[in-house]
Amino acid sequence: MIPRDVCRRVLGAAMATGADFAELYAENTVNHSINMIASKVDAIKDTVVAGAGIRLYKGLRSVMTSTVDTSEEGLMRCARQAADALGEGNAPIDIVLKERLFGDVHPVKIVPSSVSNKVKVDILKQAYFAAKDYDSCITQVTGVLADVDHNILIANSEGLYAQDRQIRTRMAISAVAEQDGQTQTGFYGPGRRMGLEMFETVIPEQVGIRAARQAKIMAGAGYCPAGVMPVAIDNGFGGVIFHEACGHSLEAASVAYGNSQFAGKLGQVIANEKVTAIDDGTISGAWGSVNIDDEGTPARKNVLIEKGVLKSYMVDKFNGRRMGMESTGNARRQGYSFTPTSRMTNTYIAAGDDKNEDIIASMEYGLYAKEMGGGSVNPVTGDFNFAVTEGYMVRNGKICEPVRGASLVGKGSEVIKNIDMVGTDMEMGQGMCGSSSGSVPTNVGQPLIRVSSITVGGR
Repeated sequence: MIPRDVCRRVLGAAMATGADFAELYAENTVNHSINMIASKVDAIKDTVVAGAGIRLYKGLRSVMTSTVDTSEEGLMRCARQAADALGEGNAPIDIVLKERLFGDVHPVKIVPSSVSNKVKVDILKQAYFAAKDYDSCITQVTGVLADVDHNILIANSEGLYAQDRQIRTRMAISAVAEQDGQTQTGFYGPGRRMGLEMFETVIPEQVGIRAARQAKIMAGAGYCPAGVMPVAIDNGFGGVIFHEACGHSLEAASVAYGNSQFAGKLGQVIANEKVTAIDDGTISGAWGSVNIDDEGTPARKNVLIEKGVLKSYMVDKFNGRRMGMESTGNARRQGYSFTPTSRMTNTYIAAGDDKNEDIIASMEYGLYAKEMGGGSVNPVTGDFNFAVTEGYMVRNGKICEPVRGASLVGKGSEVIKNIDMVGTDMEMGQGMCGSSSGSVPTNVGQPLIRVSSITVGGR
């Protein structure tokens, strides 16, 4: 995108006023999406995001500027603005850049931009009409098929010059069901770090059926009773409870400033011994994977918690300075105009050795959360609140009637200690995580787990 010699001169100018580190990040991203509603294609959209950001460090001070003008003149202007904001002086630095090739563990067989809109519409229609025709109670369906071609370049004063191309594909179906005057929504949105070959294993019709089935079941469900009880949380997107309740508190963006429930606890027992939690950006084809993070650090597998013991945090370069730790390959940003910080990639509770039937059988009375929805968390205190989008009561070790309106309320540092059974069937679910550096694709995952005691909010 930007020649190496231009990057070298821009970085040198950016460091002219005394910065001890400079970074140039450029991107060219093409977003494509097809939307369906009312049984027809509603919109086909293409958007392009292109520009560059320049970031400087001087000790623990940081300055960032950005521009859409990626000519040498525009980049030099942006670099001087950053340099002027950091200090005074006029002594350009000569930097030697060496190109690095990190390889790609996410081969793409069918690049989405090489496929016609007709083919993509046909794929989306398979999912859409599978949901629409699932049952007469389905009153509305919306669907989207989206693909992203994200190209980045990173050059810095440490001599790095590297590029990466990230292609992702995602389908999402939302279905509304009505029964006895009650309406409920079902949703399923699988995504991969792949091209359209994703649909060799993700069957479009099954995506639509899964969303419609959930909507129908919940529309006919009664309200969930409230109280403190054991809860079994299923695999896949159930992992959002660890992502939100604990994961954000393990990011250096919180830990470096002491704004985390887990700050200063490396080597300490913070969870039940059944819990091993991992963030791994290297999983081939996974939605949250990267070859390199947005600072050019290679992705890696980070064991965060091992058998209940806190082993590591997720660290970016700047917060690593404050903490005296190296980057773990977790610096991420939505785009060139966002300042990167520590973020999750594919974060999950590793498989245990408890059988699913034993987990359910162990519950005399409680809740089975088959599907989780969104929620919120305060990383300082760990207080969280999550919606259960598909839930069932458990009585005498048996899954019974469906219930709606359930929510899980608690504190991350407590709930992770109360995970006392962990199943064997780890799966992942896909989502977009929003934080100070924007919205980035992340995977969450876990096997079926049991939380021995948690507050369930009902109607």
